[in-house]
Amino acid sequence: MQNLKLNLKHLRYFWSVASLGSITKASEALFLTPQTISGQLRDLEQSMGEKLFEREGRNLVLTETGRLVFSYADEMFQLGLELQDVLDGQTPGTTITVKVGVAMIVPKLLAYRVLEPVYQIGESINLICHEAPLVDLLADLSVHKLDAVLSDSPINPSLNIRAYNHSLGASGITFFAVPEYARQLAENFPASLNGFPFLMPSHSSSLRRSLENWFDQKEITPRVVAEFEDRALMKAFGERGTGVFTIPITMEKDVLEKYNVEVIARTDEVKESFYLISPERRIKNPAVTAITEAARSNLF
Repeated sequence: MQNLKLNLKHLRYFWSVASLGSITKASEALFLTPQTISGQLRDLEQSMGEKLFEREGRNLVLTETGRLVFSYADEMFQLGLELQDVLDGQTPGTTITVKVGVAMIVPKLLAYRVLEPVYQIGESINLICHEAPLVDLLADLSVHKLDAVLSDSPINPSLNIRAYNHSLGASGITFFAVPEYARQLAENFPASLNGFPFLMPSHSSSLRRSLENWFDQKEITPRVVAEFEDRALMKAFGERGTGVFTIPITMEKDVLEKYNVEVIARTDEVKESFYLISPERRIKNPAVTAITEAARSNLF
């Protein structure tokens, strides 16, 4: 690659394909035909003398050289987006906008506690929250529509997305039910849960797998009467006596204040972990830094 003269147009097409995961999606975003983008990618690979993508089935996967080129291209075009913001009037020292995706399975009370510290950094903050399934949020993160994603699980290494996991911490869980059930179930816990109505998080939740493993170890089979992606909806059902539900111990006080339920028991044998996923290995956004540091030092 001696005396290489990069064509920035070709590099931008490469960056779009790598960020979006396919030539088809990049062609839609750039308003170009897939054939045009494919040709430009071939030109870029020929000029570099290296393959940037490999095919795995129908998917395009970055080669080792491709990952290196993408890391530099991503920083270049990120700076370009920041420059555009400045030219559009978002000058340094004015309002800081931070866009955070919150996976639907993350408890709303916990999401508030994690995100609230952004207002303590002494700057004018515009916090934009977007709630959706984790897979949709990661897609938005990959094309820089979000600054970070709050999740109950780390990003799957098999996903072709350049993003990094920042562990916030972990918490044991508390079991709740309406008062008449809570007092009954507290005796002989956890065996008392056998056959009792239980509200489960959805299969997309890492907590679901942890709970099922724990029940197997204890030889307990609760009667699952409902499954939820939205934990706030789960608590609403639990408050009406539909079944037992769980929340991280760190949020126990908030639940007792807001819902007419009581604690059955607690356990550290099942832990719920939380992560902030960002496109940067080293977080630069001051608002995102405030979120991670406060969660690690105060919440967990």
